[in-house]
Amino acid sequence: MAKVAIKYDNIVPYGGIFYAMNEFKRAGLDKLVDGRLNLRCANYGYQYSDIMLALFCIYLCGGDHIEDITTILNKYLSTAPDARIPSSDTIARGLKELSAMSIAYTSKAGNVYAHDPAMKLNSLMLDMALLLGLLKKGQGIDVDFDNEFIPAEKSDALYSYKKQRGYFPGVMTSGPLIIGIENRQGNSNVKFEQVEELTRMLDNIEAHGLYVRMFRADCGSFIKELVEELFLRTETFYLRASSCADRRQMYEQCKDWRHTSVNGQDMDVASFEFTEFLSDWHLRLVVQRTKMDAEQGERFLPGMEYMYRAILTSDHNSTEEQVIDKYNQRGACEKNFDVQNNDFGWAHLPFSTMEDNTVFLLFTAMLKNFYQYLLSKVSAIFPGIDMKSRLKRFVFAFIVVPAKWVRVARQWTLNIYTKNRWLHYWTIFNASYG
Repeated sequence: MAKVAIKYDNIVPYGGIFYAMNEFKRAGLDKLVDGRLNLRCANYGYQYSDIMLALFCIYLCGGDHIEDITTILNKYLSTAPDARIPSSDTIARGLKELSAMSIAYTSKAGNVYAHDPAMKLNSLMLDMALLLGLLKKGQGIDVDFDNEFIPAEKSDALYSYKKQRGYFPGVMTSGPLIIGIENRQGNSNVKFEQVEELTRMLDNIEAHGLYVRMFRADCGSFIKELVEELFLRTETFYLRASSCADRRQMYEQCKDWRHTSVNGQDMDVASFEFTEFLSDWHLRLVVQRTKMDAEQGERFLPGMEYMYRAILTSDHNSTEEQVIDKYNQRGACEKNFDVQNNDFGWAHLPFSTMEDNTVFLLFTAMLKNFYQYLLSKVSAIFPGIDMKSRLKRFVFAFIVVPAKWVRVARQWTLNIYTKNRWLHYWTIFNASYG
């Protein structure tokens, strides 16, 4: 029978988190945050950078809620030298202090829709991405835009066409990075004031010395005024064109369909000149048609046996297959929503109002970008971690390792207890602390 011995020692189970905490400060994020958001207190107290770092640590240690910092993590994180770990109440108060007034729009029908652009925090998010080297000034970026419905039974959340109460933020991404968020009430139609929303995001991108090389969005962005804006401010754009009877009739009358295959899917493709609006701009409509499978004994009416999907683009140089493939790559944008919901807390919004939750959405989006920075450092050295690793793998493969801070020869030393991965930890930590 095995014996159990209890040892009273101040060993931390999340030794890898100290690397993330040091990288936050070594990269200068603490100075950037306090410089952009101003000091929260003049003398003693927690600054916004302390609140942001504590929130980051919650999720990087596998937590799900702000309360985890008090109930589980504080006793471990506070063992680090000069650590400043606020309580969950302080984190919540600090986030609420950064909320701004939302904009109330009134539609022609008299309905009121609330939008929260949060311009200061959106600007900070791009400042952080530039400081971390995730983006570079003068760089052309490929961006995707989509609206993500977040179910939330909050006091001000309104009923959506998704048949649930919640919020409907518009999110702009560039690969795995989130570069813009504007929160909306759940009752807001995705097309309502979207031109103004995207104009603000594009202005923010250009104000930080970046430009949009390629823009992709679904049919929710198929708006005349937005197409005009994108034509002038992007190199190329790809929008899913909504269906209508006139265009379908044009497709059915076309005799120039060419059979091909894109990513293993058989289809017919053709290009048309788009003349519904902005006809003098010579936009291109790339259409794919796929034959629908009929059930046994079922017959389609003439012209109804095909499903048509169209992409409006300013790209005249690519083939139809290339245009379709480029548009389909925006599926990575949908993965970003899955990551935010399941890894970074979007499925558990902590506050009761849209404005406060907007701050939380933006802080956790900045955490996602910081996580990409950590992956770029750790994946180059640590086995089992790559740039596509989800947070749970990162936590179990790197963050969870026994460690203890000890004071030796008048300086602090972090002892890490591991057998097989000691060289990888030694290399990573010495590069950060050295």
